[in-house]
Amino acid sequence: MKAQDFKSRWDGPCGCREVLSVGAPLMVSMGSATLMQFTDRIFLGHHDMSELAAAVPGGLASFLLVSLFMGVASCVGVLVAQYHGACRPERVGPALWAGIWFSLASALILAGLAFAGGPLFELAGHPEPVRGLEASYFRILTLGGGFLVLSTALSGYFSGLGRTVNVMVVNVIGALANVPLDYALIFGRLGAPEMGIEGAAVATVLGAAFSCLLFALLLLSPEAERRHRTRSSWRLEGEMLSRLLRFGLPAGVQFFLDVMAITGFSLLVGRMGLVALSATNIAFSINGLTYLPAIGLSIAVSILVGRSQGQGRPDLARRAAGNALFLAVTWMAGVGLVFLLAPGPLLDLFHSAARSEGEAGASFAAIRETGVVLLRYVALYSLADAVSVVCFGALKGAGDTRFVMLVMLTASIGVLILPAWWVVDRGLAGIHGPWLCLSAYVCFLATCFSIRFHRGAWEKRRLIEAAPGTSCPPQSGTNRE
Repeated sequence: MKAQDFKSRWDGPCGCREVLSVGAPLMVSMGSATLMQFTDRIFLGHHDMSELAAAVPGGLASFLLVSLFMGVASCVGVLVAQYHGACRPERVGPALWAGIWFSLASALILAGLAFAGGPLFELAGHPEPVRGLEASYFRILTLGGGFLVLSTALSGYFSGLGRTVNVMVVNVIGALANVPLDYALIFGRLGAPEMGIEGAAVATVLGAAFSCLLFALLLLSPEAERRHRTRSSWRLEGEMLSRLLRFGLPAGVQFFLDVMAITGFSLLVGRMGLVALSATNIAFSINGLTYLPAIGLSIAVSILVGRSQGQGRPDLARRAAGNALFLAVTWMAGVGLVFLLAPGPLLDLFHSAARSEGEAGASFAAIRETGVVLLRYVALYSLADAVSVVCFGALKGAGDTRFVMLVMLTASIGVLILPAWWVVDRGLAGIHGPWLCLSAYVCFLATCFSIRFHRGAWEKRRLIEAAPGTSCPPQSGTNRE
């Protein structure tokens, strides 16, 4: 790329500079959230390999339930971005409170579903020692799932305004608090009881609750109330809640279907034995951490597209998406090379040196060998993953959530779950069979989302109500008031 072309891409409204100014804190923020799970799995791998094998299916199954509600709550950020772009600050507070009331209702529903883990893992046919651990982890995470939903809604206020540094700081503090809690509750240190996998779940819930508290303190500030009525808009506004649900439910179903597909995939691989399940869990854990910058860019492009749509500037929305895609593909290409050339040191993080001999060492050697193969699959589909998440974020920011939901329904069932079940049930191609299905799933999503965005049907969509007589000249920058 010529220097002049790069400068043109870098500067100006929705250029790479602005995408990164919004997205970089979100990358760190997403990294901190996943760091809590990553820390769980590192500690559990040193505590008991069976607990490590149980953590991903148990965590994914819980997150499957939570994801439906989180997907709806995440749309608070898009509504705030569109009202912000349209210069309607008085509507930001009601949009935030619609998300808060929705989150509180979600917490009650999740608490009622927390004890469904036992029958689920029994149906999956996982080994008996792992099944009880999965159910315990699932129960505690689901009981505390309301904190994740509420944190998502509260962070939407800041991300929608482009104040993503606030989101980063809160989530990093929450993640840092999780590390000593993990250490204490898993291993029984610092005066805490040794709880193993249950301690990991409790630590994760406490970290999420702490993040909610920090967000709430920021929202109670006089400045937030003066500009956006963050305190005085607490009464439930039916029209705003309806707007959030009408736009957010398809997004929530899409998120649920995506997590369902990955959860179902993990459960199916679990039928292939402990080595296949553990290697898949480790590969997902490593991929999840390196994948986060692309997710941060996806959220950033949702905000910038939402703001541009509120301003009536689809041209800026397209520019934001193009620049976010350029950054995401560049990052994922670099990560893919690491997975191809040096997978071993990443896999070794999950093995304690104290367990490197004897039967445990032999078991991990088999897991490591399989994990090398799986990280190469991740490397091969990472570029398609970058395209998928960025185009998805752009469509979501424009409000084209129904199409995204329908594509995800088709892909999750028809491209991933049913084909993976078929190859696992018949024992075809070993671990390669289900992972080829996963690669096809990612490529299918990337193709559908990119075609939809480039065709431009989303440009005519409008999520927020019109305000006759109001004018707001388009401006660059994310913190405009």
